[in-house]
Amino acid sequence: EGSPGGGGRRVFSPAGEFREFSRRQLRDMERLFRQYDAGKDGFIDLMELKLMMEKLGAPQTHLGLKNMIKEVDEDLDSKLSFREFLLIFRKAAAGELQEDSGLHALARLSEIDVSTEGVKGAKNFFEAKAQAINEASRFEEEIKAEQEEKKKQAEELKQRKAAFKELQSTFTQ
Repeated sequence: EGSPGGGGRRVFSPAGEFREFSRRQLRDMERLFRQYDAGKDGFIDLMELKLMMEKLGAPQTHLGLKNMIKEVDEDLDSKLSFREFLLIFRKAAAGELQEDSGLHALARLSEIDVSTEGVKGAKNFFEAKAQAINEASRFEEEIKAEQEEKKKQAEELKQRKAAFKELQSTFTQ
């Protein structure tokens, strides 16, 4: 039931689907995902997950790794897509992971603090609507802050270049 001729695939938008995380958190999670996607194929397979867990200081058995993947593997391909990777942090924030599970260890050790944002759930339509407005303005604020930071960095670079040229001109006279 996709669009005609479109193959039925939807484009995945992390910010749209995982609204409980800030843009910065999503970027951090994507950076972590890419760091351990050694094959650069957009997936974390069993061996990449094994390496990730070892580097995070929580090595898992082969069976434990398989169970970790199975817990969030929606398409049953035995590897983690970025979307499935994000599900780990959603479940961790919602308290849906067992304390002794590998996924709980991954969420806890990966330095992405999902407990600061939490998983938001609206109790009724009006709360959901107010929440959507707040989230939209939060994203706008984050975007503005990022733009301001980029402007500031560009200005600093411009000043450093001018200072360098001034210094350079003293040597070329």
